[in-house]
Amino acid sequence: MDLTQQPPRRPSNISMGGIVGLARMTDKARGHNAELIGEYKFGRDSGLDVDVLGFIGMSDEEFADLVDEMSDDELASLVREKSGHGDAEIEQFNRSWLEREPKDDLHRQLLVERVAKYASGSTDITTVLRSMELDDWGMFRHRDLTQGPPRTPYFRSVAGVAAVARLSDKARAKKADKLGEYKYGSDSRLDLQLLEFLKISDEEFLELAYRNPNDKELSAEIAARRSFSTGEIAAFNARIATRGLNTPELSERFRSRREEICPERVDIENFFDLIDYDDERSFGLVDLNRRAPRSPYDRRISGVTGLARMIDKGRAHNSGTLGAYWYGEDSGFDRRILEFLGLTQEEFAAALEECSGDAEIVSWMGERLTSKTAEEISSFCDTLCSLAPTNDKQKQFIEGIVLRLDSQRSDIDTFMAMKALDDKVTFARLRALY
Repeated sequence: MDLTQQPPRRPSNISMGGIVGLARMTDKARGHNAELIGEYKFGRDSGLDVDVLGFIGMSDEEFADLVDEMSDDELASLVREKSGHGDAEIEQFNRSWLEREPKDDLHRQLLVERVAKYASGSTDITTVLRSMELDDWGMFRHRDLTQGPPRTPYFRSVAGVAAVARLSDKARAKKADKLGEYKYGSDSRLDLQLLEFLKISDEEFLELAYRNPNDKELSAEIAARRSFSTGEIAAFNARIATRGLNTPELSERFRSRREEICPERVDIENFFDLIDYDDERSFGLVDLNRRAPRSPYDRRISGVTGLARMIDKGRAHNSGTLGAYWYGEDSGFDRRILEFLGLTQEEFAAALEECSGDAEIVSWMGERLTSKTAEEISSFCDTLCSLAPTNDKQKQFIEGIVLRLDSQRSDIDTFMAMKALDDKVTFARLRALY
């Protein structure tokens, strides 16, 4: 979960095991594991998490290991079994937190500041959890689509329905009067189809999205208004995501729109892909939530394996659209490339801000590249491509990832091959809406 884009579930949310704080801690653990936790704190760094972990009898390391292997329901069932607590004990634990008021000057002041900032005049917000929830809501209730695009229409993180996460971003931007060039609700053909399927008016959805900046809590609100079968959702997703060149009644409109945006991209055949391309083009982004960076095997820039990929990740890093990828010192491949070229990640990121294309980056690097002989570059590339596990722990790491990606692949034995497979499968799954 990317907690730079949305808050974790409310601390008072008891959808997992009936335990206050467990759903929130799960979201934070997933954000922590993906290095997308933002300003939030997980485990021993969070007072609420410390209490929840103590109550369920787990360490933060143990819990973090489990969250990426289990669904919410599986995890909640395990927690209830492991903790051994009955309903009365859980109710007592929940009440101790739901009724808890700030006990020190720092937290009393935080509550006062949050109320003044986000709910001026309110007198009913007096507890620690309500203060935390107000802060979450205040930080994420608005979206500014004059500064960046809404999420890809392929995301199904709200109610399992394609493009509803994008719709929620536009709703929050509409509420903040920061919609920019985007259209919301009855002004958008795509939004109208979504709202018709959900059986919710654009005004009602706007209020739901504004009140619930967390995707799972928004999903629960939608589900409370209408139930959907898995088949209904799959059929709708398949229909809406493939509309474009092969849809007879829309083909001419699609061609006209593609001609307007990117006449050279004849490979784009549906509106979802066209939307993604237009979003990135409009804001000058490389958005790795929408597509993979260039292949780790790509040597088209000065013959250096992985340099094109590092450029893509660096641009995404600069624009806050890195997604689940790692850049610079956090990436084993990037770290070696930077060392080979005699660069720091900060120098490279700064150059990407100034240079508009690959050719300019190559020119900026100058002697860092031109001083390398063909033999040196070839040897470096061969080393990167052949990097493989050197111990059982690394081997198990690769085997575990490959198993999750494609259990039929037994030929993946290098880190680069694993990365290439990850790119392919991750974005194939993103687009596999049916």
